[in-house]
Amino acid sequence: MSQALRSSLGLQITAYLTLKKALGRRFANETAVLLHLDRFMAQKRRSSLRPDVFNAWSLTFAHLTPTVRRNWMRIVRNFCLYLRRSDRDCFVPDRSGFPDRHVPRRPHIFSEEQIIKLLRLATSLPSRSTSLLRGEVFRIAIVLLYTAGLRRGELARLVLSDYDPSERTLLVRKSKFHKSRLIALSSSAAGEMERYLRARRGLPHPTDAPLLVSNHGGLRAYTAEGLADVIRGLFRIADVRTSEGRFPRVHDLRHTYAIHALLRWYRAGVDVQAKLPALATAMGHVSIASTAYYLALLEPVAEAASALFARHCRRIFAVSGARR
Repeated sequence: MSQALRSSLGLQITAYLTLKKALGRRFANETAVLLHLDRFMAQKRRSSLRPDVFNAWSLTFAHLTPTVRRNWMRIVRNFCLYLRRSDRDCFVPDRSGFPDRHVPRRPHIFSEEQIIKLLRLATSLPSRSTSLLRGEVFRIAIVLLYTAGLRRGELARLVLSDYDPSERTLLVRKSKFHKSRLIALSSSAAGEMERYLRARRGLPHPTDAPLLVSNHGGLRAYTAEGLADVIRGLFRIADVRTSEGRFPRVHDLRHTYAIHALLRWYRAGVDVQAKLPALATAMGHVSIASTAYYLALLEPVAEAASALFARHCRRIFAVSGARR
């Protein structure tokens, strides 16, 4: 740890962070929060973390959103639970006093017609001196976000060698949770990739060159935020809005990928529960639980699930009636 710890908890904080990082956790945010606590205790000359100290520390970030405040308090609570292993009298904050949980914003699920409109608008984007392949870049960006369920950071980090044209696969290198994964592209998505690569052929193409390139200050990759800015602009031009009248988030394309996959399986009558591990792997989740969090039961899925249940019931009743 580059920053020295100055409070009476310094050694214990160091031991806790060392343990967690040894288990493969990045713990960057947790480190920053515990350093903040350490500085507070050192400045206030507090020798132990008691309820009054915790409450006073919590007031120092009262300007932050409830979600962030809750997360900071949760991080310190977990640290206190670690301390209690060796000190049964150690104070542990009561979660009931934390700010209320943030209600996640309901994702927008794009219709196929909206996706087609976005692709058409992306293709029509004019070239610029800083982005000679602007239309081609943003068309393939929409294709990969929608058909491969990529996070925008994963999209921005792709290099040419990550696409295997013979296998029609896309390698997403160590991303969230330190996971890499191989995604099989659909035939249409692979076709779009081949068209993009043909358009890109006139630019330098070493294997480690970025897949989605701009010409801003030389050949370089688009940043994740740069990609998101233009895609959000496409949402506005297409006038795609959520049920609350807002414009969607770029991340909603990832939600759409997952929901459309579920719908295809339900409509095909396959065992969706058996398919969930494959979907979790394709999306780069550490477990099916993460996928379940992503895939809150939205109306289209509920309707498809109900239709599948009704078909099964009809078969059961038909067999039961025949036996009478």
